[in-house]
Amino acid sequence: MQREDRRETREVSAANIIEVVRAARPDLRKSERKVADAVLSDPRSVLGATIAELSALASVSQPTVVRFSTAVGCDGFSDFKLRLAQALALGVPATHSVLLDSDPPEAVAEKIFDYTMTSLDWARTHLDRAALNESVRLLGRARSIEFFGLGASGIVARDAQQKFPLFGVPCGAQVDPHQQFIAASMMGPDDVAFVISNTGRTQAILRVAETARTAGAKVIGLVGADSPLVECCDVALVVRTHDNTNAFTPTTSRIAALVVIDILSTSVAMTRAPSHKERVADMKRHLRAFREADASGHAGEPID
Repeated sequence: MQREDRRETREVSAANIIEVVRAARPDLRKSERKVADAVLSDPRSVLGATIAELSALASVSQPTVVRFSTAVGCDGFSDFKLRLAQALALGVPATHSVLLDSDPPEAVAEKIFDYTMTSLDWARTHLDRAALNESVRLLGRARSIEFFGLGASGIVARDAQQKFPLFGVPCGAQVDPHQQFIAASMMGPDDVAFVISNTGRTQAILRVAETARTAGAKVIGLVGADSPLVECCDVALVVRTHDNTNAFTPTTSRIAALVVIDILSTSVAMTRAPSHKERVADMKRHLRAFREADASGHAGEPID
């Protein structure tokens, strides 16, 4: 029980304070709710306010501002402002980033950046470190890796496959349902099937996970929430974001998934022998020479 309490405390302390205020608002005293409303309506202005200025803005006493700060889990008003600054540095929460038809391009840019940064921080806070370590262990021992995804998740699968030099073993990316089933059927005990689905409910991906597991492969899932796909996996990486089905919502789930792929490929590469790391470094040096040659229109200089 104490362990669970400590985990909950860490999650609250790591949470975006603006979201904490919003969640706590219904349980606050009436006067404290006035402070919460002032914070939620214009958090950037509150960041530069003194206790006296915020109390005047919310039409409450200064002690009420202090009690509000404590009620939302902060050690006084100074700590509240520190956490507010940290929250705004990551971008305002998704609820402040709703796109409007009247938004000019600069407002759209600001809101999408805010929304994406906040969602990435949310994903980082809730990523299961034990599942991450186990995924790296399985990928590091694999004879080959097949990445499976459809639609936006197929883009993530292709991105993962092109990082095969970092993984250090043959990698495939299957984005056609028929080819996915064939590839999954032919996997073996030394292979890893990496299935990607934000919803975790796509039937074709569920079938692939079950098929690969029956064939003896280890199955790692990259999903956006607890879902049926989690039950089909040996290890599940649940990457939570603020993504939703709004037509104008940026696809933050895909961005978060791409970041996790970078984490995994880099982590696996770091476990490889020094000789493999040198081969990767040499490959990147030659690749840089190719790029420089393409940009200048001349052949790149030989590299020793």
